[in-house]
Amino acid sequence: MKILAVCGFGVGSSLVLRMTIEKVCRELGIEADVENTDLSSAQGSDCDFVFTSEELATQLRSRMKCPVIPIQKYMDKAEVKAKFQEHL
Repeated sequence: MKILAVCGFGVGSSLVLRMTIEKVCRELGIEADVENTDLSSAQGSDCDFVFTSEELATQLRSRMKCPVIPIQKYMDKAEVKAKFQEHL
């Protein structure tokens, strides 16, 4: 499974979100390749899930074939886990 954590520039908040997603995947026993990236790169990527902010999710939904999951608190494992499980 390939998961993208997306922010505007692909380095700051997406890295924090990536680490939270990796922790959640370990807790759920899911093997996943999690990458942090910027908005432009994400639009051309083939992946299974995208996690991002609500603002960027609106932009990505029309361009991605996979679920785009908005997250408010990037370090909140409970939020990431709950929203991820909704889409599994």
